[in-house]
Amino acid sequence: MISAVLLTSVAPVASWLTAYQARELLLGRGLGLLGVWALLNLIGSGYQLPRTDRREAPHHFHFMNCCWGFINAVLAAVGILRTHPGAPPAGFTALEAAFDQQHTVLVFQVNAVLDLGYLLLGWWLVARATRPALQPVTPVRLLGYGRSIWVQGSFLLVFDVLMAWVLGRG
Repeated sequence: MISAVLLTSVAPVASWLTAYQARELLLGRGLGLLGVWALLNLIGSGYQLPRTDRREAPHHFHFMNCCWGFINAVLAAVGILRTHPGAPPAGFTALEAAFDQQHTVLVFQVNAVLDLGYLLLGWWLVARATRPALQPVTPVRLLGYGRSIWVQGSFLLVFDVLMAWVLGRG
């Protein structure tokens, strides 16, 4: 009888703890994917940037990709360092784990909406590049930046939607 009471009180603790650890592991792996994307941008566009003419759109495309790569690398590194895939912090409860999960999913959902904004901004920059009389900067810069923002926004939209979906299932 006593063992049955002990097992029933331990089972819920073990289940939320296991679910929490699995989510943290998924979050760490997802942020690792973001880090790989960042490194690919830094390496690929970092290699191409000095090999392109500053007066052409590819130069500005690669420059913007390097900027995004740096930002994504910092976000991925900070996010990975803040995860707890092993044991949760001392005093962490099931209620806090549930709140943490909801908060993390909400962050990815808000980011997905922002990613739609990036896609619209990229579209606007490319559209504005076709009307050189309307802007003070060169059209090729707008075209390169717009295309880069399309690429980055598209990846981040897929990434954020998938992360919100995967982390929200638990």
